[in-house]
Amino acid sequence: MSLSAVRPVAAESAAVAATRAQLEGLYRRMALIRAVEETLLRLFAEGKLRGTVHTCLGQEAIAVGVVSALDPARDTICSNHRGHGHYLAYCGDVEGLIAEIMGKPAGICGGIGGSQHLHRGNFYANGILGGMSPVATGIALAERLKGSGAVSVVFHGDGALGEGAIYESFNIAALWKLPVLWAIEQNRYAQSTPFEREHAGELARRAEPFGITILEVDGNDVLAVHDAASRAVHAMRAGAGPHLLFCHTYRLGPHSKGDDLRDPAEIARHRRSEPLARLRARLDGDWCEAAEREIAAEVAAVAARLG
Repeated sequence: MSLSAVRPVAAESAAVAATRAQLEGLYRRMALIRAVEETLLRLFAEGKLRGTVHTCLGQEAIAVGVVSALDPARDTICSNHRGHGHYLAYCGDVEGLIAEIMGKPAGICGGIGGSQHLHRGNFYANGILGGMSPVATGIALAERLKGSGAVSVVFHGDGALGEGAIYESFNIAALWKLPVLWAIEQNRYAQSTPFEREHAGELARRAEPFGITILEVDGNDVLAVHDAASRAVHAMRAGAGPHLLFCHTYRLGPHSKGDDLRDPAEIARHRRSEPLARLRARLDGDWCEAAEREIAAEVAAVAARLG
């Protein structure tokens, strides 16, 4: 069955064959994002960051799963205010990212972009909610006109689905069959408001009236995300038009800094199925602990140098 015929499906773990080396590589990339985000929260508490900081704790599988399905030399990533994980999955530049958020000249944008406005190579981020959808759509049009075969990926949280610019972008992308992939990170909260209290209807089906192919996955399963993203990218390169990847996940950290009014028991419950825990169950526990210690020490050393 061609991907263009696929309609929304229930979230489930993809039966993806992966070697141990591949699983370990995915785990290390997610552990790196986790370590950096935890370090940034610590640095904020110590007064060492400029501006605010929005982390993606608990959402690491989406960043790694989607970005690992792309060709970073030609595909474009448009990120948002919660984009550190997307950036690290794209290039792994820990020092440039932390320096940027600390406001230092060594940062990827010279310390003037901060947490929400990052750019390197084919990676762009902006803090305006929903604002990168028109940008990603325009990039997709440009790449199709050039005949590059590149795709344009834009990450949004579920809160952005309340923004009109996204639906205008759905329309033009579907009308012109542009190679845009919307990766929706349904983390269940807008700041401290549950999504059920601000969105009516089924969020995963919002793109359906435009004829956009929708894939719905467990966003805490990095293999499921990678598999779905890879199929979408392959189909778009073949001319199948825009796709939407709807990923169910849960934001473990605060909205930004330490402003978290959620029930601690709820957060603890979701920790049992967060991305690293899910993949850890398929790997050797001692290896995972050693890898996490190594990565945490490397990130801590970078933060200490920048200091």
